[in-house]
Amino acid sequence: MKTGVAVHPAEHAAPIVALADADLPAALPGADPQAEGAPLLPVARARAFAEPLLRGQPLDTGEDALAHADGVAALLAGVGAAPAMQAAAYLVYAGDFLNKPEEIVTKAFGESYASLVTHTRKLVQIQRAAREALVEEEQRQQQTERVRKMLLAFSRDLRVVLLRLASRLQTLRYYAASKRPCPQALATESLQVFAPLANRLGIWQVKWELEDLSFRFLEPETYKAIAKSLDEKRLEREVNVEFARVALVQELRQLGIEAEVQGRPKHLYSIWKKMQGKSLSLERVFDLRALRVIVKDVSDCYAVLSHLHEKYQPVAGEFDDYIAKPKPNGYQSLHTVVRGADDKAMEVQIRTRAMHEHAEHGVAAHWAYKEAGTKGYAGVAAAGDFEEQVAQARKAVLRQLLAWERDYVSNEAQGVFDDRIYVFTPQSAVVELTAGSTPVDFAYAVHTDLGHRCRGAKVDGQMVPLNTPLQSGQTIDISALKEGGGPSLDWLNPELGYLQSQRSRAKVRAWFNAQAQAQTVAKGRELVEKLLQREGRTAVKLEDLASRLGFKNADALFEVVGKDEYSLRNIELLLRPQEPQPETDEQLVLRRTKAGSKGAGQGGVLVVGVDSLLTNLARCCRPAPPDEIGGYVTRGKGVAIHRCDCSNFREMAQRAPERVIAVTWGEQSGKGGQGLAYPVDVIIDAMERQHLLRDVLEVFAKEKLNVTAMNLQPSKQSKGSNSWISLTVEVGDSSRLSKVLQAVTQVNGVRSARRR
Repeated sequence: MKTGVAVHPAEHAAPIVALADADLPAALPGADPQAEGAPLLPVARARAFAEPLLRGQPLDTGEDALAHADGVAALLAGVGAAPAMQAAAYLVYAGDFLNKPEEIVTKAFGESYASLVTHTRKLVQIQRAAREALVEEEQRQQQTERVRKMLLAFSRDLRVVLLRLASRLQTLRYYAASKRPCPQALATESLQVFAPLANRLGIWQVKWELEDLSFRFLEPETYKAIAKSLDEKRLEREVNVEFARVALVQELRQLGIEAEVQGRPKHLYSIWKKMQGKSLSLERVFDLRALRVIVKDVSDCYAVLSHLHEKYQPVAGEFDDYIAKPKPNGYQSLHTVVRGADDKAMEVQIRTRAMHEHAEHGVAAHWAYKEAGTKGYAGVAAAGDFEEQVAQARKAVLRQLLAWERDYVSNEAQGVFDDRIYVFTPQSAVVELTAGSTPVDFAYAVHTDLGHRCRGAKVDGQMVPLNTPLQSGQTIDISALKEGGGPSLDWLNPELGYLQSQRSRAKVRAWFNAQAQAQTVAKGRELVEKLLQREGRTAVKLEDLASRLGFKNADALFEVVGKDEYSLRNIELLLRPQEPQPETDEQLVLRRTKAGSKGAGQGGVLVVGVDSLLTNLARCCRPAPPDEIGGYVTRGKGVAIHRCDCSNFREMAQRAPERVIAVTWGEQSGKGGQGLAYPVDVIIDAMERQHLLRDVLEVFAKEKLNVTAMNLQPSKQSKGSNSWISLTVEVGDSSRLSKVLQAVTQVNGVRSARRR
């Protein structure tokens, strides 16, 4: 077996056993028992307890259970985990062969071990169900991200997550060593869920091996092609890197520069991702071998750079000074590529200890500056608060986790995601909920209609009350009405605890609001229809009636009528034509006299000195008594009657004064006339608001003025939510209009009202 020791980037972490590209072992041996007579260490005790249960027992992957537990324990030892965690690797799998695993492990090893075993076994079941979930292809990425979060959120004890990472890596090693085909779903999950999780937790060696093995199973031809293209094996590259590292340490010591030099060969998946993301050929990937130099201060950074460029040949165009010009995320370092004694390129990163800590654990954490956004080449974008929580948790919790020195931890690591839980549908799709959510919250999260129809729930196969708080990892099955139904008002009572999510509460309130609105509309419809029956106007189309009254549709009219916000009198005035007043004897004589008068034209206008001349009222200024008017002789259309202050009239009179003739209103159209109505245009400038049009039209209705046309458009004089309302109103006397317009200006939101 070919193995090599890879240099771990974290100075305090022990090196993990790295595997060559050749055959990989199925498992690594467990810890040797202590000498006879001495008390057993936790790992040896746990292995002795589990061995009779695990030996010869196959896992669902085909692995021998004891060999798998040995491998997991060795992996945990490699990343610096405490003996308690290594011991748990055996107890977790032994639990599958015990009738009451939690009770037995508690008696034999204590509550801390029992809790760790219970949570880890439950997480295994959840993760397997999520992998087998039946979700649509477009939801696959969302499902993957939820599983990724769930692995951290499931337990308050992050040791559970580390156990799962080690277990998955050991399984991939088994498939590689046994040359058995690895299931695609398992390899995909390892690459998309477990490797990014290891990366975000800073467990770099587990990350790269998970990526390489997953890449090997998912893209075997590409993997082999890249491996064949490399002119040296991984072990040889590691040896060369170590040789270059030791040589550089000696050179810097001779120059009086105190430095820590770390070496790292680039793994195959990272090489491929860089080639894909930056469209590079293998020859242009210069950091296949790389060194990182950590010094005390900035002056030493540039001194190391100067030495490298003097001793080795720098590669043109491959130098970046991120100290003088840091990256947007604050990352600082010097990057250069030089050719060593063997004429092969090697990347060297030079930074101070503070820069290194910032890059490794601060804002520019490894996953953030190398995997975030479209500018990176790994294609993983940061996810806001979740990523910030991970970064904080990694500093506050994970360092203690990896350096655990005690077998029993009285104060478990504080939950990183206490505000979220992750549960499953019966089809094993992951649903993210607020902590403390109930089955009703779950139903609304799946679909609003399912929430409305929810009538019962099963949690892990057991019927529970609808206000039962849920926990991560549970499977929820909702019993619902096939159709119809709705939420209960009790759900909105916070004391009863049916709803914890604000989103769910909003959906329930919206349902009740819609029901109340429907009842109001139904009440208004009934009142309007009864009015139409009394008036004998049942043939009137309700939509047309609402439009004539200034409403968007019939339901809008019914709603305000149902709320008693709109008088039915307005509808009556619209439906009933104004009955003519009986004429007095004096008026009858006057009308008959004027019927024979000379020069009477349209609208009761008299043309002075001309008999029976055709007249028409100009549309541009809409004259009405008692406006001062003038006449303009048109070609073939008689005399156009304009207001004297009309701009069009003044312009025409200036061009052709000979066409202007004197006109006057007839007596019938004078003040107080009853027979004629004149169309007048009105402009209203107002702030947009609900029911504005209705309120304006109600003023005209109260004054018994008929509105014959209407137009609403944005105001050209004001910015914001302002509008112009253009109305055409029929009046017998324009002097009366000014009083009506004064009343319109009192309407809320109206800025001004004037005649055009």
